[in-house]
Amino acid sequence: MSLKDILYIVVPCYNEEEVLLETSKRLEEKLNQLIRMDMISLESRIVFVNDGSKDSTWDMIESLHDSNPLISGINLSKNRGHQNALLAGLLTSKEHADLVISMDADLQDDINAVDEMIEKYYQGCDIVYGVRSAREKDTMFKRFTAQSFYKVMNMLGAKVVYNHADYRLMSKKALEGLENFKEVNLFLRGLVPMLGFKTDIVTYERSERFAGESKYPLKKMFALAFEGITSLSTVPIKMITRLGIGIFFISILMLIYSVGQYFRGETVVGWSSLIVSIWAIGGLILFSIGIIGEYIGKVYLETKNRPRFIIDSFINTTQPKEQTEQDQTRQRV
Repeated sequence: MSLKDILYIVVPCYNEEEVLLETSKRLEEKLNQLIRMDMISLESRIVFVNDGSKDSTWDMIESLHDSNPLISGINLSKNRGHQNALLAGLLTSKEHADLVISMDADLQDDINAVDEMIEKYYQGCDIVYGVRSAREKDTMFKRFTAQSFYKVMNMLGAKVVYNHADYRLMSKKALEGLENFKEVNLFLRGLVPMLGFKTDIVTYERSERFAGESKYPLKKMFALAFEGITSLSTVPIKMITRLGIGIFFISILMLIYSVGQYFRGETVVGWSSLIVSIWAIGGLILFSIGIIGEYIGKVYLETKNRPRFIIDSFINTTQPKEQTEQDQTRQRV
């Protein structure tokens, strides 16, 4: 039997001290199980990415690494946001792994879905999406806002996989393709489907957060949706154009109506309708300028070509290739 591929599990972390020990414990058990089943190499690792946490998250990652070589850590120089932290983990892991699985640290993603993802990878898939099968455990408000998020994103041109967040498997080839996307305004849920390659999905039930607070409250969800739409689609700009054309035709109709009323001698001074019209048109103009300004702002940031993340340190234990082959052969015997 040939040696299996190296898997790195990338977990972005921001103030996750309450869940980190339990997360590392469960992921370590899963990794060891996969190694015993001869699905992955002994060189496989769990990579926690510290996104400028204000608590003891990084200290805990260093301690976990010192006591367990299966656990690695990336410490960013400052908080760069979830998407940038995730990208830092993916691109850094690409240099050491054959396949990379990303998931959140809150233990809501079903770790057992990893097995099926890896099976699909060996069947030839370069990208495997973890997709929620149901949302019964969500509140009605959470379910409505989450489902609306995906529908609105797709309606406005930001094509994303329905009910998929950032729980996915990507091969080295897919990650090399992702590395070619140089934009500063990141929305990985929209970028990854652009890669092409052979893809598949794995469905799972999402659990309650083990501990701590959600890092994506409603305000951040709206911000993420707006970031995705303006980063991946020009539909809002086209909507402004259509709106302007529509208002122009309405104004022509109103002009014809006003002239007709004038010649009929039924002209009435309409102060209220005039004020309402002024406020409505003024509001639409300001709204349109705001959307255009968002796009201009993104162009401004892209032209600066600033780094999307800066890695302060990367702690990782690797074995020489010859030693890995010997250990893996010994384990199978």
